Amino acid sequence: MSPPRVSNNCAVATEADEFRQSVYKDFYLPAVTALTDAKLPFLVGGAYAFSRFTGIERDLKDFDIFVRPTDCRPVLDELAKIGYQIDLAFPHWLGKAVCGQHYIDVIFNSGNGIARVDDEWFEHAIVEDFLGVPIKLCPIEETIWSKAFVMERERYDGADVAHLLLACSKDVNWQRLLERFGAHWRLLLSHIILFGFIYPSQRSQIPQWIVDDLLNRLCEESVSPAAAKPICHGTLLSREQYLPDLELGYHDARLIPKGNMTKAETDQWTAEIGKEK
Repeated sequence: MSPPRVSNNCAVATEADEFRQSVYKDFYLPAVTALTDAKLPFLVGGAYAFSRFTGIERDLKDFDIFVRPTDCRPVLDELAKIGYQIDLAFPHWLGKAVCGQHYIDVIFNSGNGIARVDDEWFEHAIVEDFLGVPIKLCPIEETIWSKAFVMERERYDGADVAHLLLACSKDVNWQRLLERFGAHWRLLLSHIILFGFIYPSQRSQIPQWIVDDLLNRLCEESVSPAAAKPICHGTLLSREQYLPDLELGYHDARLIPKGNMTKAETDQWTAEIGKEK
């Protein structure tokens, strides 16, 4: 097991920072304290972790915490004890805890069923202080991995991936990141290629060995037989934009046994398109 890493980023105090800190103190610190006191393990991700990694601040919308699937219900119940309204919004990946206009997303998987929170998330977490309470941030590798799949019309996290690579490439465990992507290594290659396009003067930040490895895989795959049955991996990137392909007979890559989701889970995920905030 690798020891947790420590974040060294420092925030510059501004008026916006002061407002942000007040929201954290009034709405999110009680939740963090309650979960810590209850000894329920969780990681902080989302905009908070992104700002710690990159220095890029986002408008406050929510607070994302990541838990193992078995801990989602206990975490929600603990948050209910301190006044949050709770809901297991999507049983395959997401719970919510709401307090007025503020809410906490309790995440234990990704919407496409790929980035399930497991022990590795906690083994490689980054130690942080949250208003005097010790917490752990999601690892850089898992943050990149989970964001790499988000390519909706209304939300594209490719810029987040590029900013994370720019700020954290020296801290990334590239072998572990490669293993996280697994059979979806083409997606990692695509983000690395885009990084070189976005930041041509920083291309050398990406280790040459991983570029060579991925390009060799691409060359080898090009001479390999194609899949016998038509399958669409686009549904791993967007729950909406590739639905027409499924109507044309392509297999949904999210579905068991190729993916990790049941038909009922994908149907629920599809039915909620456009309904969330």
